[in-house]
Amino acid sequence: MAPVQEMSDARQALRAAEEVGAPVRASETYGRSRSLLEQAESSLSAGEFQAARRQAREARALAIEARIRAAE
Repeated sequence: MAPVQEMSDARQALRAAEEVGAPVRASETYGRSRSLLEQAESSLSAGEFQAARRQAREARALAIEARIRAAE
């Protein structure tokens, strides 16, 4: 089954990070998160659902970390 919820969660976490300035204030962590989400999207398109799920979860975790760092 496609990781629809995980992808949505990762996108929402990235948007929340962007809202507090993470692309500038936590650029490395934010960039890694964005890259992982892009990888997840590629995996999803290729039908590699397990990889997409894992990458989306990692992207979400990094986006949350970036949001926290940017808000400090």
